[in-house]
Amino acid sequence: MSAGAQKASREALVRRGVTLEGFTLSWMTVEAGVAVAAGIAAGSVALVAFGIDSVIEFVAALVVLQAFRAEQAGRARRGREQRALHVIGVTFFLLAAYVVADAGYTLISESKPQSSAAGIAVTAAALVVMPVLGAAKRRTGNALGSPMLLADSAESLFCAYLSATVLTGLLLNAAFGWWWADPLAALAVVPLVIKEGLEALDAEPDE
Repeated sequence: MSAGAQKASREALVRRGVTLEGFTLSWMTVEAGVAVAAGIAAGSVALVAFGIDSVIEFVAALVVLQAFRAEQAGRARRGREQRALHVIGVTFFLLAAYVVADAGYTLISESKPQSSAAGIAVTAAALVVMPVLGAAKRRTGNALGSPMLLADSAESLFCAYLSATVLTGLLLNAAFGWWWADPLAALAVVPLVIKEGLEALDAEPDE
């Protein structure tokens, strides 16, 4: 492939990345608003954690989008990709800290969350959307050779896993009154959160 063709191919992939991140911002705005409001109303630590994860993903997507926009404008991308990876990695650890603290408090205090139809709806929707979005980001990230976008795809795929876990806890609580399933569902994803955070911090952007 000629240099001109390679440049055109990369530009097309970057545009795809911009589109994916733009969709992510829109989706996360709705997802975070519904999840946090429903979680607070129901007293669900897992649902609030899911909403906070949506806010974190919004921030990560915004950083990645800015890096792609900078590349489109002809500005250096290595420093921006490194900062994006750092932001993504740190956000994973912030989420892990919140989940451990809040879930631990819920279990100790036996604060029993109410069932949440809105929470079930938003996590079920995320379970459909996020695997598709994460897979699309991963394909594009691999084609671009972009650890930044691959780390962001991990955020999206983690959101799908988190939505499945939280949805399970919400359904168990709604069907059987197993209130403890909610904080345990949140704690179950903490090891994965930490793993993804470490991988994002250790990743090196391409030249």
